[in-house]
Amino acid sequence: MPRQWELLSFGVLLVIVALVLVAYALDIITGIDQVVALIIALNGVWTMVLAGIRTKNPEKYGRGAYSTLVMGVVLTALGGAWFLTIAGVSPILTFALLLVVIGILAVVSALPSIRQK
Repeated sequence: MPRQWELLSFGVLLVIVALVLVAYALDIITGIDQVVALIIALNGVWTMVLAGIRTKNPEKYGRGAYSTLVMGVVLTALGGAWFLTIAGVSPILTFALLLVVIGILAVVSALPSIRQK
């Protein structure tokens, strides 16, 4: 079963790369660095979707759905922050937004252990 998810993820990655390259060819995206940033961000979105799929079909010894979700949020935040920096948004604001996302993830990760006590 894990091979099917890997093949699905590879196919989604190829579709994401193709769509971003089409956007680059149509001059919607103007730089190669924006292409890479969008690929990372959209791959993070797919990782979050994959986390939702994993909650319905968990693997016995595989990565959990929550861990996959966190990885997707981090990828989306990093790709989005990089894209915003390239687009001309202040690097300080972009860094602050990235810190907010990481802080929220830290709080959400700590809550279950606090509730158990």
